[in-house]
Amino acid sequence: MPTVAPLDLEGHVVGVAFLKGVPFFAEATGAIHRLDLGHKTTEVHEGLLSLVVDEANDTLLTGGEDGKVMRTAADGTTSLVAEAPRKWIAQVAAGPQGAVGYAYGKTTHVRLADGATKEFAEDRTVEGLAFAPKGLRIAAARYNGVSLHWVGMSGQPIDLEWKGAHTGVTFSPDGRFLVTTMQENALHGWKLDAKPGTEARHMRMTGYPAKVKSVSWSAKGKWLASSGAPAAIVWPFQGKDGPMGKAPLELGTRADIMVTSVCCHPAEDIVAIGYQDGMILGARFADSKEVLLRRPGKGAITAMAWNKDGRQLAFGSAQGDCGVVDIAG
Repeated sequence: MPTVAPLDLEGHVVGVAFLKGVPFFAEATGAIHRLDLGHKTTEVHEGLLSLVVDEANDTLLTGGEDGKVMRTAADGTTSLVAEAPRKWIAQVAAGPQGAVGYAYGKTTHVRLADGATKEFAEDRTVEGLAFAPKGLRIAAARYNGVSLHWVGMSGQPIDLEWKGAHTGVTFSPDGRFLVTTMQENALHGWKLDAKPGTEARHMRMTGYPAKVKSVSWSAKGKWLASSGAPAAIVWPFQGKDGPMGKAPLELGTRADIMVTSVCCHPAEDIVAIGYQDGMILGARFADSKEVLLRRPGKGAITAMAWNKDGRQLAFGSAQGDCGVVDIAG
């Protein structure tokens, strides 16, 4: 059984991450905690809504109910990236070349490394943001689809249309596919590398008993793991048409206990699976072999993150039940 270093916080954990090997835990209250030679806390927001890791410089980007986009470094120091008074910053994204994306209402903002800001207006509220892995391009999920904007160019966006509310968005690591989470119990995808002049092809991923709130790409981008069922649903993206016509893997099945969070290992084809009762399993794609990483605890698992070498897994729950699982232990 792996060893677990527990951390008991007050409330809902929005996100967890490792920076320079130090585990960070971000609470909805606005406090960010880190286990760095003891438990240390930095008050970053008056209400924290979103968190992403900016891997280019090993920092956290967070958005809050206070209208601020903040950057937090590995030593806990913070700096203001952008501010929109009286707005809720529920979407943040880290991009290439020092770009930072954030959204409120119907507008996506991209702040470039030199401090200049570009704005992209949508017809509907922006519900999810993601930068493409190559080229300075940002995707904004909204009602009835996704808008793709080239940040450095003033041309029209590419509109990827599909009826319904799209609540989150992610690019595959190679940039060939784009996938959204939806308000209905489904994922929707587009194959982006279609021939010039032809439309991006649709991929429907349905059959979930609940909303998909967590997705994670495998290390080489050949698989996309997702929550929203009593198992981790893992779609194959190896072929040129992604999961079209193929059945997903179902890993870590537990009767009537829903998967609430998934996090793929940084090197191996393994996924950490967090459940609504606080339990965490590790499962291997090749043979579905499972290992118990953590027994049930307080609250549904809301966030997980591996450290760079994949030997430690940080986790947080809806009730502040946090910790680090040491796989090597």
